[in-house]
Amino acid sequence: MSTIKINGQKRLALLSGRAHPQLAQDVANILGTEVVPTTAYDFANGETFVRFEESVRGVDAFVIQAHPYPINQWIMEQLLMVDALKRASAKRITVVAPFFPYARQDKKHKGREPISARLIADLYSAAGANRIMSVDLHTPQIQGFFNGPVDHLWALPTLADHVAETFGSDNLTVVSPDSGRVRVADIWADRLGAPLAIIHKRRDPDVPNQVSAHELVGEVEGRTCLLVDDMIDTAGTIVAAAAALKKNGASRVIVAATHAVFSDPAVERLSGDAVDAVVVMDTLPIPEEKRFAKLTVLSCAPLIARAISAVFDDDSVSSMFPGHA
Repeated sequence: MSTIKINGQKRLALLSGRAHPQLAQDVANILGTEVVPTTAYDFANGETFVRFEESVRGVDAFVIQAHPYPINQWIMEQLLMVDALKRASAKRITVVAPFFPYARQDKKHKGREPISARLIADLYSAAGANRIMSVDLHTPQIQGFFNGPVDHLWALPTLADHVAETFGSDNLTVVSPDSGRVRVADIWADRLGAPLAIIHKRRDPDVPNQVSAHELVGEVEGRTCLLVDDMIDTAGTIVAAAAALKKNGASRVIVAATHAVFSDPAVERLSGDAVDAVVVMDTLPIPEEKRFAKLTVLSCAPLIARAISAVFDDDSVSSMFPGHA
């Protein structure tokens, strides 16, 4: 199987960083191609070296990189790959960042703070990226940080279909863990034909990852509650919301999220009594030590492969998600 997929005069090249090679291989398998052989290693002082082992001149390049811990290393590796492609005369370079790094800092909350998500977009642009592809951006305005096309892919259809098939949609209530997720939770509720409930939370701005769940709006007693969010980091928000639901009479709580960051002590928290099941995508690698009995991991490779194929063939990516464009 060739590492360069050819369509008429166009050539597609799929390249991968070291953070999540299995995802890139899964995408390549679906596309009927191979990942371009790449040499990458770190020097003793932590600097990264990359080199592609085949010509990429004139290709439509897609650079897949996940961004787990240590996130800064994987950002730098992807930037170097983009720079190498530009200097090797790739025709177009698309950054595929399933989990967009630094997305939570998308505005200034107080004075003298960076807008980190904008900086990341600027770095991709400076390195030579023509396009960005990502799954479930933390906030939609990140699309405006990059001076070029940004393909915002939705994991909701994959996650929602799994929930409906596995747990059923009867006696189901979709729950937003905070006011910022209400719009997305409402789309979940429409797709599943379920009512919506909202958890009001209060976060201490001076203490990261510390959340207290407070007021509940909606009927949850005796119902299966589906908590939906874009990411689970330390699981403080989700578990506090789940505990509030159980306290208000929910019969069981299912958590569905796209990005499984799973910083400590997330696994310990999610393994407790508040949560009955967790469903996530593999936009980030999940090592064995962070997998647990309640966890189900769905592949995002079909979603990414379909989007890459659409971009390569100059088709519409937004048409993949009717009603969300």
